[in-house]
Amino acid sequence: MKAFDFFHQLDFTWRSPLRTKEPSLRPKSSSLDLDQEMSFWCQQKAREFQLEQIAEIVSVHWNSRMRSSAGRAWWPHGKIELNPKLREISEEEVWRTLKHELAHLFAYQRHGRRISPHGIEWREACADLGIPDEKARHTLALKPRKISKKHAYQCPICRVIILRVRPLNRKVACYECCKKENGAKFHEKFQLLKIPFPNNF
Repeated sequence: MKAFDFFHQLDFTWRSPLRTKEPSLRPKSSSLDLDQEMSFWCQQKAREFQLEQIAEIVSVHWNSRMRSSAGRAWWPHGKIELNPKLREISEEEVWRTLKHELAHLFAYQRHGRRISPHGIEWREACADLGIPDEKARHTLALKPRKISKKHAYQCPICRVIILRVRPLNRKVACYECCKKENGAKFHEKFQLLKIPFPNNF
């Protein structure tokens, strides 16, 4: 059951295949470890394909805070982040993931921002980098981080209970009730109320 967020707050998570801006809560610098060898390799590859802008800015980092995501690329910053757990799987997976992410930077440099993240432009870049059969999603055994939900809210009308990791800091109403009774528009009648965390969850 979803809750209707009156302010329509966007939620950008690890599921995004390509980051277009730095996250609002960036990891501490200690969690990012620059890999100079891989950065240099990416720079050389970019120059090989006459992508000088990428060559000037690309850098590769190991991000110890990554969990289920194998890697990610930040455009237009030219930053690639890799999950350190890849090194426990195989060197082949490390380089495959690096090429996957570098292909994102190549595709966006060549064709601009308005392309599908894993569309034909990205697949062409993958082929250039030697991984023509690359898939959009990995199937590696990378476990997501388990985060406990400690806050509970309840709709005063339908009595549905919403569990959250973080407390609500704005007015949020029961989506189903708003949809049924108020044309999917926020109404204070259906505003979620804070309750003690249920023992049976």
